[in-house]
Amino acid sequence: MATQQSRKTRKVAAIAAGALVVGLGAAYTLASWNDSEWVWGGADGAPGVGTSEFEVEQSVDNGTTWTNDVASPGGSLSFTPNALLLSPGDTTYAPVSLRTQAGSVAADTTLQAAVKNTAVAGTSDDLWNAVRVTAYTSSAASAPACTGSLTGWTAVQGVENVALGTSATQAQRLAAGADETTEGAPQHYCFAITLPEGASDALQGASIAPVWRFESESVAP
Repeated sequence: MATQQSRKTRKVAAIAAGALVVGLGAAYTLASWNDSEWVWGGADGAPGVGTSEFEVEQSVDNGTTWTNDVASPGGSLSFTPNALLLSPGDTTYAPVSLRTQAGSVAADTTLQAAVKNTAVAGTSDDLWNAVRVTAYTSSAASAPACTGSLTGWTAVQGVENVALGTSATQAQRLAAGADETTEGAPQHYCFAITLPEGASDALQGASIAPVWRFESESVAP
């Protein structure tokens, strides 16, 4: 009987000891400390993450005035005198310059194929198909003379004595300004449209109104 009682006593003691261990564990959990740390994307009360600005503008008067024309037909090119009086072998020229606006990131711009200005009635498909165009470019501080000598100009790759509906195969870089209040350095272009020798007499009195688009893509700063 004494042995049986001793076993019960040891069993109860073991259970009590187990309960004591559990109790210590619960007490340890309740006594733990908590701490949180916060951070935010900004400084001095201003946001710390945002987007860049990107905008290109054009000048068709050698940099005297600059405009942002995102809808067709855009700025009107001023071709050299007698542009409407071409004879076979004649070429007419017109300049345009592009730059990034102040605060804009840099861009790569690619000259796209000419399309017809649908707002102008009576243009000639035959003359459109007959003429050839070459586009020239220059990154000089001031645009070279857009005339017959073409000194200081380099032909745009892919647009060299080709049909009007031809796109360039190489882009030009439009640099960003030196700071947020300065425009980027201009990239100049000169369009040369030629009526080839031997053009048909049926083209006499015809006219066209080509529209070109410069497709620009921003460049990460």
